Amino acid sequence: MIKAATLYTNNLKALRRFYGNVLELDVMESTAEQFTVRIGESHLTFKQSEKPAFYHFAINIPGNQFSMMKYWMLDRVTLNREEGRDEVYFPSFDADAMYFEDPVGNIVELIGRRKRDLFGDLTKESFLNISEVGITTPHVVEVGDELQDLGIPLRNGTEVEPDELNFLGRGDNYILLAPLGRRWYFSKKVSEAYPLELTWNEAYLKVDEEGRLSFE
Repeated sequence: MIKAATLYTNNLKALRRFYGNVLELDVMESTAEQFTVRIGESHLTFKQSEKPAFYHFAINIPGNQFSMMKYWMLDRVTLNREEGRDEVYFPSFDADAMYFEDPVGNIVELIGRRKRDLFGDLTKESFLNISEVGITTPHVVEVGDELQDLGIPLRNGTEVEPDELNFLGRGDNYILLAPLGRRWYFSKKVSEAYPLELTWNEAYLKVDEEGRLSFE
């Protein structure tokens, strides 16, 4: 499970306003250099950097609240489209998804897990946890092997595909390992390498600007 993720941005103020005021998530910590929001069981931190950056990450939401969440989001953002659609069903995950971009261009996916229900009104608790975080690197095979050595399994098989999108994890939580220059689904952007940090269960993972992985 992804307990925490740290991403970088050169426009911290815009993101703080977006995640705190537009998505109405709880801001747990806020300084001039970083802020953290709670996403259910996970924490998402943005740190100030000199260079612009964008990432792809996903948030789990209850499957039975997908339509409610979509209408709620449409009052706040413009949903991305792919072949004329603004949502998609993934049979292999039994989940529906919608995508949007935040003020700095992070590609955010909301995944409605059809086997996870939450009854009652839509609230901030409907954002269940960080589901996926994309790691873009020119060292796909090397990083994939290191993640598997840490006990994070490849979803299909054991051999990482250097030119494809690789899912590592289990259940409803994955690291998406991507090569450079691959177009993100429901986006016109192609994958680029930027530094990030993840806490996966008890392991602390760090990816540097060159896409190299280190861990504790």
